[in-house]
Amino acid sequence: MSETVTLDRREGPYGEVVLRRRAEHYEIIANGTFLMDTSDGRSERLLIDAALAALPEQTRVGAAVLVGGLGVGFSLAHAAAEPRWGRIAVAEREEAIIDWHRQGPLASISGRALADPRTVILHTDLVEYLRTSSDTYDALCLDIDNGPDWTVTEDNESLYSAEGLATCAARLNPGGVLAVWSAQPSGDFEESLRNAGFSAVRTEEIPVARGVPDAVHLAVRPG
Repeated sequence: MSETVTLDRREGPYGEVVLRRRAEHYEIIANGTFLMDTSDGRSERLLIDAALAALPEQTRVGAAVLVGGLGVGFSLAHAAAEPRWGRIAVAEREEAIIDWHRQGPLASISGRALADPRTVILHTDLVEYLRTSSDTYDALCLDIDNGPDWTVTEDNESLYSAEGLATCAARLNPGGVLAVWSAQPSGDFEESLRNAGFSAVRTEEIPVARGVPDAVHLAVRPG
């Protein structure tokens, strides 16, 4: 087993966040809960690709996307590598994570994307931003928890409620796509999406080496 090295540890308004390195990979831990690492970014890239593919063809070029959670930067980097996105906003509430990307080890993943003129980093809590902002997007790609059934903080649970999903719909343009990353498929969340008025609800899965597959839940705001 490779030795795990703690590179930074911060106490913030939402608790402790830690950046660790194991061999050549980086890990982010929040309040003792493993969030993600750099060992396999397939599902984070799928989050972006599936959202774009689910958009109406006429809106794919120049589409605006909000990435919820900067994480290790895979989703942002993949979005910035796609020229069809016209505007890329990333909501991240942890100042430490933003620092690790701007002038820390994770800049190797996200540096080019952060320099892209289409990219803007919003230092804000995603749930609060969705609730209070009047900004709208063609796609919301959300990856702030280990899934709807396994949230990092209790406050995040409201995002997956009927009220939270209605808020997501309000931030989407007609025909816009909601994509939610999850560490496991959730039939209950699919039902919640349908009950919230979304259409074309489906789940794409990514097999992992051990355990249940990662999943991206997709839903469309009717036009």
